[in-house]
Amino acid sequence: MKYKCLVLDHDDTAVKSTPELHYPSFKIIMKELRPDAREYDLAEFTRKCYDPGFERFCTEELGFTDEEMDREYEIWKNYIKDKTPDFYDGFIDMVKRFKAAGGYLCVVSLSERDEIERHYRENGVELDLVYGWELPNEQRKPSPYPMKQILEKLELAPADCLMVDDLRLGYDMAHACGVDFAAAGWSHGLLPEVAEFMRAHSEHYFATVKELADFVFAD
Repeated sequence: MKYKCLVLDHDDTAVKSTPELHYPSFKIIMKELRPDAREYDLAEFTRKCYDPGFERFCTEELGFTDEEMDREYEIWKNYIKDKTPDFYDGFIDMVKRFKAAGGYLCVVSLSERDEIERHYRENGVELDLVYGWELPNEQRKPSPYPMKQILEKLELAPADCLMVDDLRLGYDMAHACGVDFAAAGWSHGLLPEVAEFMRAHSEHYFATVKELADFVFAD
């Protein structure tokens, strides 16, 4: 294997969480908090989550108050608590093979650690380290803090790791630590502008999970 450790994003890199969790829960949120607002389709919602980001979209464009943001979180949390989104085709097979070969599997995400661990565990995979939303804001990705913790705790050099993410947050974190980066191009269908940026700036861009797996396991 080319690397000793895969550092993986979760949402829309490993699992199809935007179409299967976040967008359906957003529709419920809007029905309760903004019943008279126009409807956002999946492509537009995905673009808003990318720019300006979901929190700013809610507070600045939709005008959610602090109380409404608390309610938004409650609705979202209740919706996702018993659901596991599909992993992208071939992803679980790839990480199981990597783990069986002695590699470390870590996740750095803006999702919650308990949910990430549950999604993998339900598919027969135990993760080595997970850093998610439970961290203080200043330590969350794209801060280099999670990557530095992985390197320290697993006694790895930057060259031992590959970061895989669909968005720039993972790219920025990896580059701050001297870690190789691979873009998860298989989730860029709704955001061609993201694909363009990631193709231009990533060391590696993979259109499919199979392309990533072939690269990781190449002699």
